[in-house]
Amino acid sequence: MAKSDSLQGSLDLLVLKILSKRPKLHGYALMTAIEEISGEVLRVEEGSLYPALHRMEEAGWISAEWITKENGRRARIYSLTTKGRKQLEAEENRWQAVTSAVNRVLRMA
Repeated sequence: MAKSDSLQGSLDLLVLKILSKRPKLHGYALMTAIEEISGEVLRVEEGSLYPALHRMEEAGWISAEWITKENGRRARIYSLTTKGRKQLEAEENRWQAVTSAVNRVLRMA
């Protein structure tokens, strides 16, 4: 598995993309989704995810609410906001530009 620091700069993109397809996930479910969807290549630590979620909530990209799960435990679930959808588009465009630039360097003769 990749070190969590290899996700630097892409965590927001990953979280926003997952929430765009799977709304109302709690933090652990987001960590699991990133790992599963990436074929267990990417792994996010709680110490990176929760501060990022808090920052994204403060920015208005995601909203959060407390729910009580079937087992009686409370969980904070996250959803993408309209502002978050716009940010997702910007993050996807930035990611495409960065990966394109990296690929040009890798193809250099």
